[in-house]
Amino acid sequence: MNLNITGKDFELTDSIKAYITEKVGKLEKYFGSDFDAVATLKIEGNNQVAEIRVNIGSDVFKAATASKDLYASIDKDIEILEGQIRKSKTKRDKQNMVETIRMNSQNSNESVSDEGEIIKTIYYSIKPLTAEDAKLILESDPKNKFLPFINVETNNVNVIYKLKDGKNFGILEPEN
Repeated sequence: MNLNITGKDFELTDSIKAYITEKVGKLEKYFGSDFDAVATLKIEGNNQVAEIRVNIGSDVFKAATASKDLYASIDKDIEILEGQIRKSKTKRDKQNMVETIRMNSQNSNESVSDEGEIIKTIYYSIKPLTAEDAKLILESDPKNKFLPFINVETNNVNVIYKLKDGKNFGILEPEN
């Protein structure tokens, strides 16, 4: 931990320096000892202001509070910093988990199939129906987008499907 403590408009005592060092040292549980911190203490009117800034890699965490008591300001800053750090670590962990899942699913998909192979088969029962009956069945089933059937008028296998507009239908019919 690399800590720089500065006081503006007043002289820092050894007890304040020791207190800040102890409190900022609590952040080592999140980063180890590989981070930089800058603490700036100043007096503004009746308030004593503590500003603490922590740099770890490209991440910067900062907190500034004012209080009648300098020690209370320092304590509040440490609470704020710990909350920011926990939130950042949780967000990073979730992102890493999502990326790991994404990479695993891509790897499993790549190992199972090459491009252009048939990888899934769906079986349908084909019933003799009129085109209107097939349309009614397909309308009543919102999860299916098509329905194969034997057209009773032509005795050929047809497929009725929902068009992208969601209101109309199309029929695939073999040529004779």
